Amino acid sequence: MISVAVRHNFSGFTLDAAFELPASGITVLFGPSGCGKSTLISAIAGLLRPDSGRIAIDGIPLCDVTARIFVPVERRRVGLVFQDSRLFPHLSVLGNLHYGLKRAPPGPMAPAGIIDLLGLAPLLDRRPHALSGGERQRVAIGRALLSQPRLLLMDEPLASLDVTLKAEIMPFLARLRSEMALPIVYVTHAMDEVSRLADTVVLMNQGRVLFSGPLSEAASRGDLPLAQRDDAAAILTMVVAEHDETRRLTRLNGAGVTLLVPKIPLSPQGAVRVRVPAREVILATAVPESISLHNIITTRVRAISEDTEHHAALVELVAGDAVLLARVTPDAVARLQLAPGVPVLALIKSMAIEVL
Repeated sequence: MISVAVRHNFSGFTLDAAFELPASGITVLFGPSGCGKSTLISAIAGLLRPDSGRIAIDGIPLCDVTARIFVPVERRRVGLVFQDSRLFPHLSVLGNLHYGLKRAPPGPMAPAGIIDLLGLAPLLDRRPHALSGGERQRVAIGRALLSQPRLLLMDEPLASLDVTLKAEIMPFLARLRSEMALPIVYVTHAMDEVSRLADTVVLMNQGRVLFSGPLSEAASRGDLPLAQRDDAAAILTMVVAEHDETRRLTRLNGAGVTLLVPKIPLSPQGAVRVRVPAREVILATAVPESISLHNIITTRVRAISEDTEHHAALVELVAGDAVLLARVTPDAVARLQLAPGVPVLALIKSMAIEVL
């Protein structure tokens, strides 16, 4: 468990944040620019000494202002990856990786495993100037991992990459989440990175924590900022149940919900994460006699929130253990007589569901 409670005053800005994080998976710090995400990363890393507070990993303090404890950066065993890779230009990829390793205490990260995990084998003899931006970031991640960290901090590592390079590196970051029992704190303000990578989300604004908890909850609560974005969507973790070759559809199961999507290239029992955009969910009180969409899900209303920016209502829907989100007009809420506890059908086009 990672425990953070810090307060620090700047001219015109105060960081006052407290939360606890799980000891594995990716925790994303998310919020608008200037909300304090990178400052918080600096405090965890030891680059900033806060005015007050405590930071601990598994109960062992890295910083405790009251007890006058402040472990220096080099003794925290915290790996750091920045927006720019900060590789040594005079060293090859292998040399940069070994730089992280030779200064590290004994640990479980082995060069061969990290090279395989990040797909670095074809790059080992190259210098940083001969790498793409995505390749440089993969090397920077490898170097940080070979320092044998207890915690990996990533401060907007994809912010300087274009869409193509982000798509190149995203699968490697997903592999970090699935194959390593290492807690990762990841800073971003890009929603696509949150949707694809986050297990836990810390939502921040103006130096304060608005919410800390599972991504699925953060995305589906109408009273939180993620649901009030144009790209609001429920996030579900599901399993490939079967492929229907004749209909060219794939059936996904998870959390008591079944979804049909266009056929995907994954074997049965493979785990997937899907986005169900709130604007694509249609609500109805009866099953239409003839309709093209494939997904008609029986739900009940959990809550209704006002979305003033879009002149809309956000309807939280419970189906099994899953929560969906629908953005509809206030008129639709009135006509369907929606209220907490009321049963309603959620109609979702298979083409509207994004398999991540």
